Amino acid sequence: MGSMVKSCAQSILKLVNSVIGMVGIAMILYAVWMIRVWTRHMSDFDHSARPAPWFVYTFLGLGVTLCVITCSGHVAAETANGCCLYLYMLFIFLLLILEAAVTVDVFLNRDWEEDFPEDLTGNFDILKEFVRSNFEMCKWIGLSIVSIQGLCILLAMVLKALGPHQNYDSDDEFSTERVPLLKNAMVPPPYVVADPAYGPKSDGWSIRINEKVLILRRS
Repeated sequence: MGSMVKSCAQSILKLVNSVIGMVGIAMILYAVWMIRVWTRHMSDFDHSARPAPWFVYTFLGLGVTLCVITCSGHVAAETANGCCLYLYMLFIFLLLILEAAVTVDVFLNRDWEEDFPEDLTGNFDILKEFVRSNFEMCKWIGLSIVSIQGLCILLAMVLKALGPHQNYDSDDEFSTERVPLLKNAMVPPPYVVADPAYGPKSDGWSIRINEKVLILRRS
């Protein structure tokens, strides 16, 4: 039963974790498209005076980060190693903290746009207008992503609780053959308790015994 629960948790974690990876790949593709458009737009200007498109590179960095987290999650789900699971949960937790900080700053700070540098590419303004015009859809997408991240942490905690060596259901089903350290253990040879056996004695020894018996009888 324990191995079945562990296998299901590993499969679900891989599936849910793949959604984060797909979001990261989509962000990378969108960032590459923005870089290509920006390069075409700035082809007529001096390369040394070209400003850095911070929004594009930030978007690209977030996409790469999500892909790295996805890879670490797949490794942690496959191995069920404690260190890998802890590292994966730390990555997801830091990502949730970052998302929460940005969300609180946007909703509670009226001048939140001043906290970000000016984006000369115009993609930041396009994204803001898209979110404002499709706020309900973006809200549910954001809540879905946060829920997926929380589910990943929960599944990682379940795998950590099950442990990497839960291959038996009870102590009665435990076999020493499953433990590698006990495969080469020395087993004492079987022995049988029996009456001591006496081998044949020499004739000289028998004669001396008989002489001692006769002396004892005479005395």
